[in-house]
Amino acid sequence: MSHPFLDAPGPLAFAHRGGAAEGDENTAEAFQRAVDMGYRYVETDVHATADGVPVVIHDERLDRVAGRQARVADLTWADLSSVRVGGAATVPRLDEVLDAWPQVRFNVDVKADGVVEPAVAAVHSTGAEDRVLLASFSDARLTRVRALAGPRVATSMGMRATTRLWFAATAGVRLRPPASVVAAQIPVRHGRVTVLTARFLAYLHRLGLQAHVWTVDDPEEMNRLLDMGVDGIMTDRIEVLRDVYASRGFWPDH
Repeated sequence: MSHPFLDAPGPLAFAHRGGAAEGDENTAEAFQRAVDMGYRYVETDVHATADGVPVVIHDERLDRVAGRQARVADLTWADLSSVRVGGAATVPRLDEVLDAWPQVRFNVDVKADGVVEPAVAAVHSTGAEDRVLLASFSDARLTRVRALAGPRVATSMGMRATTRLWFAATAGVRLRPPASVVAAQIPVRHGRVTVLTARFLAYLHRLGLQAHVWTVDDPEEMNRLLDMGVDGIMTDRIEVLRDVYASRGFWPDH
């Protein structure tokens, strides 16, 4: 757990999409609001435009966030840069976001195969290797990410690798994740299965991995997870998580 990405006192507080409950997710305005509130960790997502520019947006389409029926991958950056999100903000570029907040750690979900190379290139071009964690649900995508980014850039695990690790914990078998993996980023439950168990949490810690839980918006659940000993919580409701952390003495004074 010694990677520079994890260098803040724990447990870590992640503003999921900058605080999606506010309605302007994954925008410069959302990120600044989270930073102003004291967040040092922001979770975000990345797709690539038709001309290979990595942009910060969760969905592959613009329908939900911008009311426009179009795929991000079908638009050039020149086209996309004029699109408004929530009536005001534009969809930002990944390199611009990394440059704008050099003190912030960004947890970046690589959402599509076509953005792997552009996203890694943006991390390298901005010198953000030590303050970015690249994540994905896709194990194959993460394999490509690690090959391109190298061991210096922190990663988490895809769904299949996390499932294997969960069964290994149940069976008491020790597995060794890739060198750049610093955390398992997991939901509390997946369907009827409880993913975050005391056994699995202890197993992750024995492997030297942190457990970051997503996406938690209920204060009672936040407190329960902190009592269990999780290492980080991702939330859409950034004020709620801040207040829970502050009540436990975890929120920084400055």
